[in-house]
Amino acid sequence: MRSGMVAVLGRPNVGKSSLVNALVGTKVSIVARRPQTTRHRVQGVHNGPGLQIVFIDTPGLHEREHRALNKVLNRSAVSAIEGVDAVLHVVETGIWRDDDALALSRAAGAGVPVIAALNKVDHRAQKQELLPEIATLQERHAYADIVPVSATRGENLDRLIAVLAERMPEGPMLFPPDQIQGHDLAFTITECVREKLTRLLRQELPYALSVGIESLEDSPGLLRARAVIWVEREAQKKIVIGAGGDTAKRVGTSARRELEHRLGKKVFLQTHVRVRPNWSDDPAALRALGYED
Repeated sequence: MRSGMVAVLGRPNVGKSSLVNALVGTKVSIVARRPQTTRHRVQGVHNGPGLQIVFIDTPGLHEREHRALNKVLNRSAVSAIEGVDAVLHVVETGIWRDDDALALSRAAGAGVPVIAALNKVDHRAQKQELLPEIATLQERHAYADIVPVSATRGENLDRLIAVLAERMPEGPMLFPPDQIQGHDLAFTITECVREKLTRLLRQELPYALSVGIESLEDSPGLLRARAVIWVEREAQKKIVIGAGGDTAKRVGTSARRELEHRLGKKVFLQTHVRVRPNWSDDPAALRALGYED
């Protein structure tokens, strides 16, 4: 039996969460077409014959730390490499930015094997176009391996699992074999609601949103939950609620349907919108809202 932990690092919007979901085989981390959608370290468990790999999805590393929230996200991503057996550095084919170099520098300092996942290779018309890019990556760092993949299409994921499995130590499972995520039900609900908000709302509003659980009652056939959507200004509250409550209703309905599908039970979900001024730049507010410091 081999089992171990892999920290997944990369810049924002490079496809880390999509890749973790694909490697686990089900959705454990929310996904949206916006940078910095992931705000917490999310654990997803891959179970295979004689193998268990715990993937730690992390917030995207970025150099511009304007608010206290950005600093907390960067610290959360960096601290995820402590005690892991390998680091998976996710990069996007055809693109290399300063934040990619930042993520690589953090990964290289972990003192464990670093494997590069060259993601979104389905964007390449000809696979031989990847050869010079792989050579450039090899010049940037002495990666233990470089594996071209497509998280959205599932290309070459078996190869990536095999490469990572070679770096996992022998030992017992870290989680029960039927467990696929390392977080609790409340976290699942808040992230589901936040994902729907992020996908529906435009411009910068998703970055001023946070979601918490006010009450939770879980029984075999029914889940009852009250979620609070926190914003920073009254004007934002009106946008989230929408005309006649339409936006909030759409978010609640979409989240409820996904939760019912994932949990296999009836879900009664209520959402409320409240204002907490400047929460994203207030360390005390961030701690109260569950962000790690």
